[in-house]
Amino acid sequence: MRIKIFFLTLALSFFSLTVTAGSGHDHGHSHAAISQSQAEDAAIKRVAKLVEAGKIDKSWGAVGVAKSIQKNFSGHQEWVVSFNNTKISDSTKQTLFIFLTLGGKFLAANYTGK
Repeated sequence: MRIKIFFLTLALSFFSLTVTAGSGHDHGHSHAAISQSQAEDAAIKRVAKLVEAGKIDKSWGAVGVAKSIQKNFSGHQEWVVSFNNTKISDSTKQTLFIFLTLGGKFLAANYTGK
């Protein structure tokens, strides 16, 4: 009987330690919001990476920020930073949108803004 109680106590102690150990750390789910200028800087860096990777035309590298706003998508606020490039012949691809979390993490890029 004492052995069963010992192992039960040991098992309960083990599980309570694992719950306690995992309760205080940050998984990165919520970070402090960055400022508008920080969002613009992050978006400029992302455009440079997209140019470097050959995903968008090199002319985007010389384009400055046109507009930056916080927008709600499905209940989540995001930074949307747009760039306009008149050197692109396809008018549907003259505006590039960079989407960031409020903390500045890159989410997506597209030409629709959606």
